[in-house]
Amino acid sequence: MALILRESDVQDLIDMDEVIAAVEQAMRELGEGDAHNEPRRRAFAPGGLLNVLSASFPGGNCTGVKAYTVANGHVRFLVALFALDGALDALIEADFMGAYRTGAATAVAAKALGAPASATVALIGTGWQASTQALALSRVLEINELRVFSRSAEKRALFAAEQEEQLGVKTVDAASAEAAVRGADVVVTVTTSHEPVFEAPWVEPHALVVAVGSNYPNRVEVPAELVERAQTVVVDQLADAKLESGDLIQAAQAGRFDWSDVVELGAVVAGRWERPDRPGITLFESHGLAIWDLAAATTVVARARKRGGYEEIEFLT
Repeated sequence: MALILRESDVQDLIDMDEVIAAVEQAMRELGEGDAHNEPRRRAFAPGGLLNVLSASFPGGNCTGVKAYTVANGHVRFLVALFALDGALDALIEADFMGAYRTGAATAVAAKALGAPASATVALIGTGWQASTQALALSRVLEINELRVFSRSAEKRALFAAEQEEQLGVKTVDAASAEAAVRGADVVVTVTTSHEPVFEAPWVEPHALVVAVGSNYPNRVEVPAELVERAQTVVVDQLADAKLESGDLIQAAQAGRFDWSDVVELGAVVAGRWERPDRPGITLFESHGLAIWDLAAATTVVARARKRGGYEEIEFLT
């Protein structure tokens, strides 16, 4: 029997610590060559867009597909999870789960790339995905101060107050991106910007910069100067980054970046990357992998089956 889990079910079931652990395991398997991930493919249609991602996650005993549509101002997310024998295990409404897995990937990267155990964090963007970025980071490091910035002063103030209450960390409503970024150990950008949201000289020479929103060739959050300055550039998957990392694509076109210098996050998690002896800027370009969705889904499905009482159907047995 296949589970049917809606957004309200996912919100009731999901746990960030479990998702972080599952995403870390999935990336380790990907880095070791045991798991497989296919980059996002987009099909354009009049008035709409279909996005499809797929992966196999042997450690989670599953394969699966994430598909989502964008049309008329609405985005609809679905994850279909299959057991390794091919049977359908679950159909999951996956907007909320997607925010959790993206935040979890940032936490995995921060942990693997050696972010300081106690850190000042700058968060640029206060939309849907921003809160799970802060939540996930709070699980893997001690946030001394969370600085938040977005163009809307009203939204920024509300978001800062919410984060301070929910995370129990000092949160600053930064008056500018520069005020947020200068002195920060970790800088996270989660926007839909088409131009850089900060300037390279603001970034500390030891900082970890995580760019989450630049997943179209025409979107840019990080200046080419920062890409060039970075000691290490890490991507979730090289094949995916070459298709949609606007930050890196445009920096490469400007002659300020070479794709041969990229390190994949899976290799880092699997212990196949040697950390530089001297401190330097590390840039992680996070675009979103299907294997993250499968990892998150395995935690939600396991909780649902243990708890019981969720809708099930006999379908594709």
